[in-house]
Amino acid sequence: MNATLASTAAAPAPAPATTPQPHPGTASTRPRAPRPRTAPGGPAGTRPRGPAGAHPRTAPPRTLPPHTVFAERLLAVLSGERPVHWMLGHTVGEAYEQLVRIAPETPLRSLGPRPVLRRCSVQVDAGRTAVEAFATIATGPRVRAMAFRLERGADQRWRCAAVELDGLGAGAAPTRHA
Repeated sequence: MNATLASTAAAPAPAPATTPQPHPGTASTRPRAPRPRTAPGGPAGTRPRGPAGAHPRTAPPRTLPPHTVFAERLLAVLSGERPVHWMLGHTVGEAYEQLVRIAPETPLRSLGPRPVLRRCSVQVDAGRTAVEAFATIATGPRVRAMAFRLERGADQRWRCAAVELDGLGAGAAPTRHA
């Protein structure tokens, strides 16, 4: 009886021989040859030079001088891209009040192209504690002038102390006639 059970319990049938099906998106069913090994950085002569672990960029990103940074900040406020209070910690004395007076008029706002800083020149005082800067701003074909003064505080941070636009003064107060 054991023999009958053994003969009736069929061994699993061998799987039919099939050809391997290609992976969807591939055209061939042939096995790929192994790729030749190369150095970790790529083929010979293509690795960046320098000490191991060094970043390929050798120079740090270029930082802008303070007068250019302030010219861009003033441009953003006077064109209406940023609110006046964005300059709160970056102004001293009368400069913030000047910005409060003229910024609502957005004198550098344009209906056409965005105003851009074309040039920013600087005159440094002898003690290197103050800077007089002059910037030209282009809005399409129109060019405007902006002048401002930066003063270095005791904490060595630059702050804007005065602003003028087009040589007329920033928000020129009405003249009083006696």
